[in-house]
Amino acid sequence: MKRYPIALLVVLGILMTACKKDIEIDYRQVSPLYAVEASVSNEGMQARISQTNDMDDNTTTSDISGAIVVITGSDGTSVTLPYVSKGIYKSMTTGIPGVTYTIDIQIDGHHFTSSSTMQKMPTINQFHFIWKTIMKERFQMAELLFQDIANEDNWYFVHLYRNGKGFRWGVKRDDVDPNKELQQLFSFAREGSDDKDLLVEGDRMHLELRSIDQKTYDYFYSMQMMDNTGTNPIQNFTGGCLGYFSAYSQVTYDCVFHAADVEEKE
Repeated sequence: MKRYPIALLVVLGILMTACKKDIEIDYRQVSPLYAVEASVSNEGMQARISQTNDMDDNTTTSDISGAIVVITGSDGTSVTLPYVSKGIYKSMTTGIPGVTYTIDIQIDGHHFTSSSTMQKMPTINQFHFIWKTIMKERFQMAELLFQDIANEDNWYFVHLYRNGKGFRWGVKRDDVDPNKELQQLFSFAREGSDDKDLLVEGDRMHLELRSIDQKTYDYFYSMQMMDNTGTNPIQNFTGGCLGYFSAYSQVTYDCVFHAADVEEKE
């Protein structure tokens, strides 16, 4: 087994704290609970409702139909989301930045609510792949540069997909360089390793950059800390429901990985 200097491990630890592998919510509990992942965006409204299973059940969650899902806005909007399939309720009604949305879910005698304010559209300046040398070791990474929304506090969520599957994600706020260009690094693997996270020629990459409100940021930040704390994320819903509701504006970027295009960066 190859041993790495402590300094290198510390640097890599910082990078991996800033970005995580795909979102896999392992709810730490015994009794079944409802879980909701819901959103309002510039692409529409959606809620996925499931129920966690007992720890001795081989499946993680069960999809739930039959719920009444209503999203209302501070601008007077009121939309009842029809059921589609596999626990998903959906509407093509798009959100408006600055509007605060509230989701109301009723199912089997339970009542869950949450609210979120939709933010302005973010702007991607550059997304590219790099080789970064750390303590004489070269690591394959991706660098996202995006423009902070000016003259207001902002929070961001970034999700990177590889060949159609979630690959890396992270959250960021503009508390260090407000109104300037922000950077998000995604660390993949060390050069020459047999790590399956090392990108290969022809990999299809899809990037989603969302501007989110502080409530959503706090939820995802607590998810990043789950491995360290051994607890569930903070509560986002009232009524004892797991999961989150987020109103956001999203921009996407697609590309294909080519080894010849990877840049060297100190």
